[in-house]
Formats: sequence, C-alpha cells, structure tokens
Amino acid sequence: MPLYIVEKQFNGVLLLDLRGRITLGEETEALRTKVKQALEAGNAHILIDLGEITYIDSSGLSTLVSSYTSARKAGGNLKLLHLPRGVNQLLQITRLSTVFEIYNDVETACHSFELPAS
Repeated sequence: MPLYIVEKQFNGVLLLDLRGRITLGEETEALRTKVKQALEAGNAHILIDLGEITYIDSSGLSTLVSSYTSARKAGGNLKLLHLPRGVNQLLQITRLSTVFEIYNDVETACHSFELPAS
C-alpha cells in the first residue's frame, strides 16, 4: 500500500494526514519532499497525523527524525498526532518518544504551537 499524504491547514499549523506505509523507497521520499516543500513555503509548524499508518520501518523512523531536524533548523517544529499502537511501541523502544511531542487530538496539538505571551 503506497503512502498517501493529505494536507490541511489549521490556524497556521500544517497538518499532514498520512495513510498507508512509511517504508524505504517512494514512501520515505514522498514524505521528505512534502516536509521540505512545506518548510520552503513558510509552514514552520507541522503536525503529522500517523493514525492511518499501517507500518513503519527503520527508514520511515529516520525520515520522521530528519523531518523533525529540518523543521527545527528552519525555526519551526514538527509534532506527531494519533500514533497507532505499533508505531507508539516502536517510538518507545527506540526512545524517540523522548524526542517528539505526541498528541491524541488535533485541537490540543494545534494549540501547543502557540507561542507564550512575552
């Protein structure tokens, strides 16, 4: 099953709704390209919805980490939403759950990008 990516905007946050598998090859390349294009277009706040991901391999995890790093270098942030049980377990085992902010609902995730008043 290929990777499908649907873009949605929520108050300055770009939501990338992913469906399918994130594996070495076309799928990881599509995700890297989409994140790069989003950052180049000025979308600094990216939320990746993994709720419909059926499988992720080590290349998929690497792509998520490199996307996170790219977002941070661009002055933004990348957060994860709706982790399926298998993906959540994988992030726990690899300790990547300490790197990513992970949310269970869109509203809370979107509000997390808001900067505190100074």
